[in-house]
Amino acid sequence: MSRAKCIMVQGTMSGAGKSVLCAGLCRIFRQDGYTVAPFKSQNMALNSYVTADGLEMGRAQVMQAAAAGLEPDVRMNPVLLKPSSDTGSQVIVNGEIRGQMTAREYFRYKRQLLPEILAAYDSLASQYDIVVIEGAGSPAEINLRAEDIVNMGLAEQVNAPVLLAGDIDRGGVFAQLYGTVALLQPEERRRIRGLLINKFRGDPEILRPGLRELKERAGIPVLGVVPYLAVDLEDEDSLSPRLAQKDSRSPVDIAVIHLPRISNFTDFAPLESHPALGVRYVGRTEELRHPDLVILPGTKSTTADLIWLRESGLEAAILKLAAVGTPVLGICGGYQMLGEVLEDPDGVEGTLRRIKGMGLLPCSTVFAPEKIRTRVRAETTGGPLGGAALDGYEIHMGLTQVRGEPFCRLESGLEDGCRQGNVLGTYLHGLFDSGALTDRLARWLCGRKGIDPGSAAPELYRDYQARQYDLLAEGLRNAIDMEQIYRILKEGGGGK
Repeated sequence: MSRAKCIMVQGTMSGAGKSVLCAGLCRIFRQDGYTVAPFKSQNMALNSYVTADGLEMGRAQVMQAAAAGLEPDVRMNPVLLKPSSDTGSQVIVNGEIRGQMTAREYFRYKRQLLPEILAAYDSLASQYDIVVIEGAGSPAEINLRAEDIVNMGLAEQVNAPVLLAGDIDRGGVFAQLYGTVALLQPEERRRIRGLLINKFRGDPEILRPGLRELKERAGIPVLGVVPYLAVDLEDEDSLSPRLAQKDSRSPVDIAVIHLPRISNFTDFAPLESHPALGVRYVGRTEELRHPDLVILPGTKSTTADLIWLRESGLEAAILKLAAVGTPVLGICGGYQMLGEVLEDPDGVEGTLRRIKGMGLLPCSTVFAPEKIRTRVRAETTGGPLGGAALDGYEIHMGLTQVRGEPFCRLESGLEDGCRQGNVLGTYLHGLFDSGALTDRLARWLCGRKGIDPGSAAPELYRDYQARQYDLLAEGLRNAIDMEQIYRILKEGGGGK
């Protein structure tokens, strides 16, 4: 059986652009006629996705799979950590919950996951021509070296050549790259076949003297200076710059509440790409102002974020807006908050057993230990958004009893969510991806303001995404030495 060639992108720090570089390589290899799959052994993020077979994985590899022209597959991200506090995470292995662990507990446990990680990788490697592997954080975190399963530890196991990327936008990129290389073991340094400088703004010629000296000092060639590319791709975690967006210059103003434990904010990417809709993220009462729509997004900790919403004054501000007719939409945890009461008899979310909801929807939620994960097709049931076809997924712990009109009706015949007047709630993530609900929402909100929605016809989101991946691939081809990348692929981790 043939085995895929592989290449790994590591970074000098979190947020160095590894995910985007991997997506770009996936797109380039696909354009060049190869079958290619992304892989990241361990992801830490609150943005997750449910695959067609009901398993949970990180959104970064979902984005990379789309760039490669593939359906997301949990083998691409066998371990997902979803932080639930400053010191602990829910541990998901091969799409299923393995348990809740503190950082110390997981550090002792994670080495046991290596056989499952390698089994997932080997399965992909037997099916595709190329596997593009993403590292995590930095390989220079020398306190974690002994139990590493995601950077050099994994590269050694699968014999992957490594590209090391530094983020010049944060400053000190030469120190980032040289310092990272210097802290590695000799055998790890030999595995790095090329350096990349990412997110550069300006004339790359001014970097030439530094690039030469960096190569002399590190003994590793710089294979490209990647410019700050104007592409719109989904982000996986709270480092996303889109969460800092505070102003909207579009005709319709949508305020998404930036909850402390916000999750799956990728739900709103289709709204952000619509020419008539402006999305901004609000974390303080004075930022809320008078939007045309308020969205309460998903959250990893509904009860804790509801308490924060209450204490911050945002709950009272949202209630005032709803009372004068401003539409309010809650998704997943946000939907649960909009109800009358939330009960937690098993302590799933903590020690608080019961808390009053916002009271905007006639429904109540009871949390349960079992996580619901499923992909669904549905259609909205009525009102100004009625008749829109949806293709989404559910990830939540808890069941909600509704004493009112449902938001949508599932293909199975079951109902989801609740709507009452200008307030709507649903468990469905990805509800805007198909485009139908985005179009209905834009027409409704534009109509409320007397704006002609036809003057701002949207591009289908899947077409918009495909265009972004092609722009990324074009920008990356122009910036890096692809001939050398293919040579590295051919030679493998051992080099010449």
